This record gives sequence, structure tokens and C-alpha cells, in this order.
Amino acid sequence: MITAKQVKELRERTGVGMMDCKNALVEADGDVKKASEILREKGLAKAAKKSSRIAAEGLVMSYIHGGGRIGVLVEVNIETDFAAKNENFQGFVRDVAMQIAATKPEYLSREEVPSEAIDKEKEILRNQALNEGKPEKIVDKMVEGRIEKYYKSVCLLEQPFIKDTDKTISQLLTEMVALIGENINIRRFTRYEMGEGLEKRQENLAEEVAKTIKG
Repeated sequence: MITAKQVKELRERTGVGMMDCKNALVEADGDVKKASEILREKGLAKAAKKSSRIAAEGLVMSYIHGGGRIGVLVEVNIETDFAAKNENFQGFVRDVAMQIAATKPEYLSREEVPSEAIDKEKEILRNQALNEGKPEKIVDKMVEGRIEKYYKSVCLLEQPFIKDTDKTISQLLTEMVALIGENINIRRFTRYEMGEGLEKRQENLAEEVAKTIKG
């Protein structure tokens, strides 16, 4: 028999609704860990359907690295205040903040990249390819391939996750939606780097952050 205590424990662990938790526990014969896996598997299939639902709750998370040398503020929204308190969600928001500190993205998604920035980057990439002696007839195809790498560099959602480079931040987000069962939206972020824009000794702080997190 499934108890209210088990349902409460599973809901606190996953943030999923009570009926879904109860059904998963029945399927898992009361095993909370197995029930969590069942909810995750089922949730992945439903995650895409949740993307249109309003997410107006959530967290603004701050992350400071290197004794105050790099600071990040990120806002991540979710549908309910209850789910915003979920440990998995809070951990996800912190991971996103650390990602921003380490990789210095300029935009959230490729849709936010101004067309002027793309045109300028394509011009640079085209000149690079020509300077490498590549035949002009294949340069355009090379530029398109390299512009995809550009997106992965400057767009947060397309970057490889620093803790698991086999998945992107977008894929990590989808997994979290599936796990918790609510729409989640990374809304905006700001990254500050001490002395940025001023003349100073060159230091690769982003690389230092990434090494610290991985280590």
C-alpha cells in the first residue's frame, strides 16, 4: 500500500503533482528511487508540450567566483512557487549561473543574436577560409559550418554543459522540465568581470572558472 508519506517524499524530490507521484509509486511497488526514474522517463516525452505554459515563478540566483572577480545574476522561471523550492530546480539554476561564469555567453539563444553580429562573423570566417587557401566554391559551406560553432560559443542554450559536455544547456533544461513536470524558462542573465574593458594584465578568468568547477 502506498502511503501519504511516500507520496510526499517523492513530490518533494521531484516537484511532480501528487497523483502522478502516487501512480509512479504504484508502478514502482513503493520504491521512491524507481518511481523517480519512472517520472523522469515519462516526463521527457511530455516536456515539449509544457513549453507554452506560463512560468512566472522561479529564482534569481547569484554566483560569485574568485573572491569577487566574476559575478553572475540569472533569472530562471518555473510555473509554481512550490516547484521553485525544489532542490533539483535550485541546483539547476546554480549550474546555469556557474555555466555563465565559466563560458561567458553573450546571448541566451541564436534567435537573440543580432543579424549585424552574424553578418560580421560570417565575413570574418569567410576571410579566414580564403586566407587558408580554401577554394572559393566551398568557402560558403565552410562558413555555414563554422557559424554553427559560433552559436555554440556565444549562445547559452547551445553551449556544452561544463559538468557534462555530452549534453547542451538546452538538453539539460529539457531534462529538468521532464523531471519536475513544469515548464522552465531561462529568462535573462548578466555577467560581470572585474576590470572588464579596462587595460590590465591579460588573464583568462573564464578558463580558470571552468577548471575550478570541473575540478
